[in-house]
Amino acid sequence: MDDIGAGERAAIERIRGVLPAPPRHETWIGDDAAAVAPPASGPLLLAADLVVEGVHADLALVGLDDLGWKALAVNVSDVAAMGGRPLHALVCVAGPPDTDLDLLYAGIAAAAEEYRCAVVGGDLSNAASLTVAVAVTGECPGGRPVLRSGARPGDALLVTGPLGRSAAGLAALHSPDRQAKAYAEYVEAYRRPRARVAEGMVAAATGATAMIDVSDGLAADVRNLAAASGIGVDLHNVAADPGWPVSEEDALFGGEDYELLFATPDVDVTTEGFVTEGLRPPIVIGHCTNDPSQRLLRGEPLPVGGWVHRFEPRGQGPT
Repeated sequence: MDDIGAGERAAIERIRGVLPAPPRHETWIGDDAAAVAPPASGPLLLAADLVVEGVHADLALVGLDDLGWKALAVNVSDVAAMGGRPLHALVCVAGPPDTDLDLLYAGIAAAAEEYRCAVVGGDLSNAASLTVAVAVTGECPGGRPVLRSGARPGDALLVTGPLGRSAAGLAALHSPDRQAKAYAEYVEAYRRPRARVAEGMVAAATGATAMIDVSDGLAADVRNLAAASGIGVDLHNVAADPGWPVSEEDALFGGEDYELLFATPDVDVTTEGFVTEGLRPPIVIGHCTNDPSQRLLRGEPLPVGGWVHRFEPRGQGPT
């Protein structure tokens, strides 16, 4: 990363060259602020998050381009969890002077293209360790966001895909003796998590009452949804990926899967909506109950735990 002044201007021009140009009536990178068109309908969604080297990513295990992808994708996932789709992103980068911005922005640009989320501005600065902070705007095609707080007793609980894949990929990266080919799909799930935008919009359109992305592990995030909605949960399944080497613990506590967990009153209608849109059917994992204190897995107390950055212990036993 260059010094402030001519070096920063040159870096900004390189970044602008990596990213698409704005449409005719919008202003993106290079001015004091971006000027963009508002959503066609419904509220404007806003999400912000940051990725810090050594906390959220180990650059000995992943590339700078992977970190760039992740920084944008996790924010897009928050928009998806509201039943929305992303519109624009602001990206702020602070890091050592020798940071390879071209490689970092290659990952950011790839995610921006994948999710049709235009990078319209941001900032650059020097810092002792690399931090990428992203803010994203989005819109709700259905006109209303799906909150965490709307689940009702009797609603079914579903996830948009199998869990634990990211944790298995991280474990593979920490074990050089494991064959890279056998673990490649899990490593990819960790390095470049997928935001489930289409799935979130279909869930919203087919009656989802509450939704959250599974970023901290199912055990933690189902609690977050239940607490916000004031309901209990009774799970019969944790949706662990059936492929070796994923464990049930990976699904419960591993985190960073970014599948969507949602409540809905009609599983058949929701499943039909997913299939009609060419999406894999969601997985039913349990239902909501009218006892706000209830947290059950197969009739037993749901274990407590979740993904903690810096690889601290995950599971903490039942409660």
